[in-house]
Amino acid sequence: MKILLVGSAGHVGGVARAELERRGHEVIGVTRSTDPGVDTSDPDSISRLLQAVGTVDAIVVAVGAAAFKPVTELTREDYTAALTSKTMGQIEFVTQGLDHLSDGGSITFVTGVLSREPVPTAAAAAMANGAVESFVISAAPELPRGIRINAVSPNVLANSPHYHDAFAGMTPVSDEEVANAFVRSIEGNVTGRILTV
Repeated sequence: MKILLVGSAGHVGGVARAELERRGHEVIGVTRSTDPGVDTSDPDSISRLLQAVGTVDAIVVAVGAAAFKPVTELTREDYTAALTSKTMGQIEFVTQGLDHLSDGGSITFVTGVLSREPVPTAAAAAMANGAVESFVISAAPELPRGIRINAVSPNVLANSPHYHDAFAGMTPVSDEEVANAFVRSIEGNVTGRILTV
């Protein structure tokens, strides 16, 4: 398959890329600094990327940022930025991406444990992740031409020890576990699922 992977240089995106390439897929890895590159907060940038890439069999979006502050310090601007980056930055790949997907293709978003477990200072990220997951569940039955959509929702990654203290008492997940969720989303037949790892 020809797969567009946005966020291919991140911890989660890197795991997905390595496994998908190992399985023989053609992966077009994209970041802000690649050519073509993309700024997922800018719909025009997403449009230019999709035009440059053409038709693909799958789209994976593993990007999005949010402010980490105590809820008493988060501002409207912080919440708006999280929604713009993490939520709309992914959803735009449905809005624009359907015309660039082959019949029976798939879209995979990335959320995370913050949508289901409280973590200190993570309210803005949790809000954005929860919105993405709700969208996936609701949008799946309406997608045309057999196109599927899922979200991979991992716990903190074992390959990111610098984050482990922020996820006190949680068991980090392996690259293999995370990679398997991407394979299931892309190569399997599930849709409208939050694939928790």
